[in-house]
Amino acid sequence: MANAQAGGQWYPPEWPERIRALASGELAPVTPKRAATVMLLKDTGDGPAVHMLRRRTSMAFAGGAYAYPGGGVDPRDDDRHVRWTGPSLDWWADRLGVDRAGAQAIVCAAVRETYEEAGVLLAGPAPHAVVGDTTGADWEADRAALVARELSFAEFLDRRGLVLRSDLLGAWTRWITPEFEPRRYDTWFFVAALPEGQRTRNASTEADRTVWTTPREAADGYDRGELLMMPPTIATLRQLVAYGTAAQALDAAPARDLTPVLASARLVDGEIVLSWPGHDEFTKHIPTGGAPA
Repeated sequence: MANAQAGGQWYPPEWPERIRALASGELAPVTPKRAATVMLLKDTGDGPAVHMLRRRTSMAFAGGAYAYPGGGVDPRDDDRHVRWTGPSLDWWADRLGVDRAGAQAIVCAAVRETYEEAGVLLAGPAPHAVVGDTTGADWEADRAALVARELSFAEFLDRRGLVLRSDLLGAWTRWITPEFEPRRYDTWFFVAALPEGQRTRNASTEADRTVWTTPREAADGYDRGELLMMPPTIATLRQLVAYGTAAQALDAAPARDLTPVLASARLVDGEIVLSWPGHDEFTKHIPTGGAPA
């Protein structure tokens, strides 16, 4: 069970031991799996709100923490051409720092996971259209088939006669799980606006609660220790506070730096210092035989 140290920062109690094992060479880092997550925004009278879900406390990874819809890349997300509109695969490959197949897989994962976990689909019957209500029984059957991996996303789009709207996504940041974690992800974070006519719902078996909240409200809840979050979640919330509308956040996305954020652990004066480059608020000082400070 994870606990919080500063504010609502997610901090598993096994981290110090794993960090020491990594430093001594007893622990070999696991290769991170590619993943995507989407900060879904909608405008309110108080500025844009973001859709968040609370992971069930029984989850092995980040149980009880608030996060955004997202998940790992499905190997089939790049096995065939996906019906696509918006920036080209070459553009996305350059933006995300991967090859064309990797770009398709990551963008597909972002759109697919948003549909699987929030019931929101960033796709339409034509390049400048987007689907409306997706809550009918037939939509739910397809969503369940996607979750069960009985249906690939490309097959789903073909069956529905839909094109993926990559122009509705903005790549925001990239974080890689620390090397001492047993489950590691190389995650691209995207922003997107809730399409007109669609509504979110808790469609995820991994979440016990979903909320629409302004980034400032969520960050304040974290600072009071009321909301548990992993470093990339609270970091992105603080970044979103500056924007007055969802459109402003999307407009800002293309200029954002996607250099991966990866925590480092080093031994300084007899203690382990855990830090995330560019994010000093998450720095931890871990005595060689004690708990973090």
